[in-house]
This record gives sequence, C-alpha cells and structure tokens, in this order.
Amino acid sequence: MRHNDDFDEGSGLPFRYMILIGTLFVATVLGVVVLANRHSEAKKEAAFEAREREVEELTSQMQETIETSSGLRSEDLDFWHMYDEPITSTEKKPLAATETESEESETEPVQDASTDGRHTKIVGEDGTEEWIELNQQLTTNDYDLNGFVYQYPIMKYYADSKKVSRVGAKISSENGEVNFKKLKKEGVDFVMIRMGYRGYGSGLLNADDLFYVNVERAEEAGLDWGPYFFSQATSREEVLEEAARVQEGLQGFSPKYPVAYDMEYVQNDTARVQSLSKEQKTDFALTFCQAMNMCGYKAIVYGNKDWLLRKLDLTKLVGNDIWLSQPQDIPDYPYKYTMWEYTKDAKIGGIEEPAALSICLVDYGAK
Repeated sequence: MRHNDDFDEGSGLPFRYMILIGTLFVATVLGVVVLANRHSEAKKEAAFEAREREVEELTSQMQETIETSSGLRSEDLDFWHMYDEPITSTEKKPLAATETESEESETEPVQDASTDGRHTKIVGEDGTEEWIELNQQLTTNDYDLNGFVYQYPIMKYYADSKKVSRVGAKISSENGEVNFKKLKKEGVDFVMIRMGYRGYGSGLLNADDLFYVNVERAEEAGLDWGPYFFSQATSREEVLEEAARVQEGLQGFSPKYPVAYDMEYVQNDTARVQSLSKEQKTDFALTFCQAMNMCGYKAIVYGNKDWLLRKLDLTKLVGNDIWLSQPQDIPDYPYKYTMWEYTKDAKIGGIEEPAALSICLVDYGAK
C-alpha cells in the first residue's frame, strides 16, 4: 500500500492554488490602500491651494483698503527688513519697552549732604541743624585749615611757614576801662571799637560813651583800629541815619581797619530786626556799606554763619568784606572772609573778661 504517494498526488494541486489566491488578495488590498492614499493627498492639496487663494484675496483686499484710505502703497508698508542694513553712527536703535521703562524708573542715588562736598551745615539759634547747598556764584575761601594754630588765647595763621595773620579785640564801653598797652603786650595787633548803637527795643540812636577815649588810648599804644556800629534799623531811612552818624563821628580820624556793620538778634529778648525779611536785611547792609565806601572808608559786614548764609543774600554783597563770628577752633564757613571772631570769652591781660578776639587774614594797616 502506498499511502504517502496517494496523499502527495491528491493534495498538491489545491495547495498551489491557495498560494496564488492569497497573493492576489494581498496585491488587491495594497492597491486599494495606495489608491485611497493618493485620493486623500489630492484632496489635501486641493484644500491647501484653495486656502492660499483665500489668503491672497484677503491680503489684496486689505492692501487696496489701506491704499485707498491713507494714500500709502503696499511697498511703503514693507517694514519687516527695515533693520537689515547696519545702523549708522547717526541712527539709534529704539529701545525695547521694558528697557525704556527700566531706565525711566531709575533715579539717581541719594547723596549724603554731609560728605558730598556741595553742602555746609548750619546750626540755628534753637540748636536745629540744616544742610544748605553751596552757592556757586560766591567765591570760596582757600585757607588751609592746618595753617590755623591756636595758642590760647591767641589764634595765628601760617602760610608757607610764615605767620600772615593779626589778632584783634572787639571793644565797647561794656568792657570797662581797657589797658591797651597791656593788651598789645599780650599779642593783640588791632582793636575794633564800637562807635554807637541803636536800641533793639526803643529804636533810639546811642553813642558809645567810651568811643573817643578808646580810640585815643589805642593809638597811644600803637594799635591799629576800626569802628563798628550795632544796627537795629527797620527802614532804609534809619540805615542812612546810622551811616550819617558814623560819618560825622569819624571826622578828623583815619581808621586803618574797615567800618563794620553789625546787625544781629539779641539773646533772651526780641530784637526790632526780627521782623525783617532776608531781602530787607540784605538791602540795609548794602546801603550802609555803599554809604561808607562813598566817604572813602572800607566797609565790612559782621555776622555769624547762620546770619550770613540764611539771613542775608551774599550774592548782592559781593565786593564787601566779611567779618565772620564763629567761636570755635577751626572755622567751617565756606566762602571768602577777611576777619574771623574765634572766641567771645577769652581771658587776656588788659581787658576785663569776657574778651572777644578775632584773627585778621589781611593786613589792612598796610593799605
């Protein structure tokens, strides 16, 4: 029996047909898929082209609208490449909004007035402190602070290792009888003698009872001198009255030191001049100085740092010398001055305590 041969002969034909049929089926499926994909791509392409045409039509309509309303052409609106070319030295690229806002929000750092070199401290009569800005119109002094040497009660100033200062005493009848010869031996070179004053309450003019006696004794002792007048004028007429009294009183005398104008408040009471404005105080000081200059005398304005810097407008007094009153070892007055009252309570031979002493930084006696 040949079961194997019978089996091969009977089953071989159907198997080959099955393979052929399977191959045809697979090929048919693949063909269908490919055709389907091609159809889909064609639809997509058609849709994309339609969309492009819509965008082109819309853009064209927008350009036509802009050209019609503003007169601009489409090429005028081509700003996309406006910065393709390098920026020249005369062109500035706009900052981004964030950069601009950042710069605008930045402020200069707050400077310390005590160290910036552009302010000076003022201490008022009530002890309050204020830093005020220096005035660039005024001449600053160029004194070397290391040049001041205080050998109590005498203050000296040295420039290039040479003493160039002179010491003076402020004298009035309130000092009683002064021994000018002894004062000279103590190192005093000149005296500023009160000629008169106006009452700070009554407003009446008064002559210093010892003025002429003090002038005579100062000259006998070989001391140079200059007069000063304590003003409480509240009008220009009163200032001119004071100036006339000084001119009359100096007839026959030739003071080598300036005629000093001394207007100030008084301690523990109200002075007439406290109601004056800064402009009035300045005008009165200028009026007095001009009257002295017209008569051939040199004028000088007396005052402490607060008075000079806050009560007067020094820009209007340029050309007149300053007699600074600032009792301390080293002055911090920023502007030019020729005399400095460095103490009001010194103990010195020849004058009853307290004595007010000043240092002069120019030689008025040699002029």
